[in-house]
Amino acid sequence: MIRTLGKITALQRFAFALRPLTVRLITALLAAVTLAGCLAHHQGAMPGEPKAASFHVIDGVRVRYRDVGQGPVVVLIHGFASSLETWSLVEPELIKDHRLISLDLKGFGWTDRPEGDYSPDAQARIVLGLLDQLGIDKAAVVAHSWGCSVALALALRAPTRVTRLALYDAWAYDQQIPAFFRWAMVPGLGEALFALYYDERPEDRLVLAFFDPSRVPQKLLDDVVFSLKRPGTTAAALAAVRGERFAAMQGRYRQIAAPTLLLWGRQDGVALEEFAERLVRDMPDVRVRWFERCGHFPMLEAVAESNRALGQFLREGR
Repeated sequence: MIRTLGKITALQRFAFALRPLTVRLITALLAAVTLAGCLAHHQGAMPGEPKAASFHVIDGVRVRYRDVGQGPVVVLIHGFASSLETWSLVEPELIKDHRLISLDLKGFGWTDRPEGDYSPDAQARIVLGLLDQLGIDKAAVVAHSWGCSVALALALRAPTRVTRLALYDAWAYDQQIPAFFRWAMVPGLGEALFALYYDERPEDRLVLAFFDPSRVPQKLLDDVVFSLKRPGTTAAALAAVRGERFAAMQGRYRQIAAPTLLLWGRQDGVALEEFAERLVRDMPDVRVRWFERCGHFPMLEAVAESNRALGQFLREGR
């Protein structure tokens, strides 16, 4: 008995010495057996759905979208855990002389959260299906963060349909995937991690994406918090993380011929500037516009400057 107590004490001392993240991972591992498979997906209308929202069913997925303005078409693609409202401060600039198509990607906003493939290519097929239903052949594509991987997949899948690319703080390389997401790709463990931690203090994580925390819009924070309460959100987010297998796709970026503008916050701690430089090397026709004192959301922290740069780039294509 004395030896057993000694072993327990040693293990306890070791556990207390571990870093907090490691302790959390061990907790998740212990909970994986009971929590695996508890994340439910969802299809169909959700409580609180906007009455004026427009939907099309694409490959069995009910997709929310907006179609406003007239002129050359621009498709707006939001980032991870976001929605088409991301572009609320960009639309007034572009709607002057463009037709704007924005959408909630599968698993986000008010779009369905079904089981299945959430990879960038699968999301790109959703975008193409929406364009087909709207009778749109060609468009410029503007995207943010993880949505940039969808835009790049779209350009690879349908190169003749993408006239220009504008990418805000792109998340599109395997080397950008953090340890938490890599752990989440493990069957069972991912369900446990997301069930335990995905909706934990989203306001703290959002603040880290801004250079100036006081610039975080309250509406953006409210939208993130409310979206976490919608059915199927956690399961869809995990599926999207497991779809972030960029290694095979990133070797093909050199095939994308569409003129590309990178709009990047110089102080972005989420998508580091080294990945902007890497895209410059990997893509044949790309330039960068940097924004100082700006984090991961130039369309919110550098509204005037980023809107001017984007508008000028899109007008060049005309």
